[in-house]
Amino acid sequence: MTNDFFKNKAESYEKDSNRVANVHTIAGSIMERINLTPDMHLMDFGAGTGLLLGQIAPHVAKITAVDISPSMTEQLRKKQGALECEIEVLEMDLSVETMDAKFDGIISSMTMHHIEDVEAMFAKMHSLLKQGGFIAIADLETEDGSFHTEDTGVFHLGFDGDALVQFATAAGFQHAEIGPASNISRSARDYPVLLLTATA
Repeated sequence: MTNDFFKNKAESYEKDSNRVANVHTIAGSIMERINLTPDMHLMDFGAGTGLLLGQIAPHVAKITAVDISPSMTEQLRKKQGALECEIEVLEMDLSVETMDAKFDGIISSMTMHHIEDVEAMFAKMHSLLKQGGFIAIADLETEDGSFHTEDTGVFHLGFDGDALVQFATAAGFQHAEIGPASNISRSARDYPVLLLTATA
C-alpha cells in the first residue's frame, strides 16, 4: 500500500450514508463484544476519516489513529478537536514501519483486506498490545470480487472466518472468536462483514 488509493474519495467518503451506517453497526458490534473502559488507549488501524473511532471515542481515554492515506488522515485531522477523547493521528504504513507504543486494544474496520501479508500484521498487532489487550477486527467475509468496483489496493476478496481465527491464534492471540459485525447491501447483493475478537 504505497499509493494513496483514496485520494479522490477522501472528501466525499462520509457522504455515503450506507457506508456511515455500516461503520456505526460495526462499532455497535465491537461494543457488544468488548468491555471498553474510560482509561483505555486504543489504536484504530486503517482509521480513514475516523468513522469508527468517532463512535468509540466517548468510551475511552485516547485513540491513536493509524492510516497510510495522506488524504484520509487530512480529513480526520480536520475534526480531531471535536471528537470525544484524545486523538493522535499517525500517517504511516504499519506493514513496514514500527511503533514503540503499547495499546489496551486495536480496533479496525474494513482494512485487513488491503494488507498483503495478513499473518505478519496479526503478529505485529500482538506485539503492540499490553498483556491482556484485545483486537476487534471487522472485515468482509469471502466474496467473489464484485464488492470493489475500482482499485483501492485490495489484496484479499474478504476472509473465511475460520482462517481469521487461525491467523490470530498463530500470532499468539487467545480466545479468538468470530461473529457477525454488519451486512452491506449493494446492487441487490448482501456482503456480510465479520468481527474477529481475541486477547493478547
